Amino acid sequence: MRVTLKLATSLDGRIATSSGESRWITGEAARAEGHRLRAAHDAILVGVETVLADDPALTVRIDGLEAERQPLRVILDSRLRTPSLAEVAKMGSLILTSAEPRPIRRAQVERLAAGDDGRPTVEAVLAALEKRRISSALIEGGGEVAASFLRAGAVDEIEWFRAPILLGAEGRPGVAGLALETLAEAPQFRRVAVAPLGDDLWESYERI
Repeated sequence: MRVTLKLATSLDGRIATSSGESRWITGEAARAEGHRLRAAHDAILVGVETVLADDPALTVRIDGLEAERQPLRVILDSRLRTPSLAEVAKMGSLILTSAEPRPIRRAQVERLAAGDDGRPTVEAVLAALEKRRISSALIEGGGEVAASFLRAGAVDEIEWFRAPILLGAEGRPGVAGLALETLAEAPQFRRVAVAPLGDDLWESYERI
């Protein structure tokens, strides 16, 4: 399975202020390209913190594609905190949890094996998606989800939209801690494309 990590951050890699404000860090052109990336993948994957903070629909909103190209919405929710009235639940989604499943409106809930941190393991998540014949997934947030997939070596590509603002150390990072002790342990990527999008910059990377 091809896994792409999408980041929309400040210059210093922050996805929100310390209070959680994040709409909109990047501009309209970058957001439009983000919808095209959604349409190019079979699934969109986020953590429950993103659902609780932003209540995103995670849909493709491009004329001509809205009716025919809507990827599966996948929520990683270890303690099953997704509200029944969340947009992703209203529109149907797959919730992967390590808790005892309970009904959530139109969502499908599946219990997966958990790691030492009590969260579904990356391996179990990928296996659950492959079982559904998902061949490509776009990770859209948040920082803990991004870090877990990077630590597992499961990210094949990064699409990074960078806005010309600085949010500082108190801002919320696009990638949480990776528990690295040496530079040799760091995940390595090669930049394969770069393009301006208005005032923003779009960089594409592939894993080395």
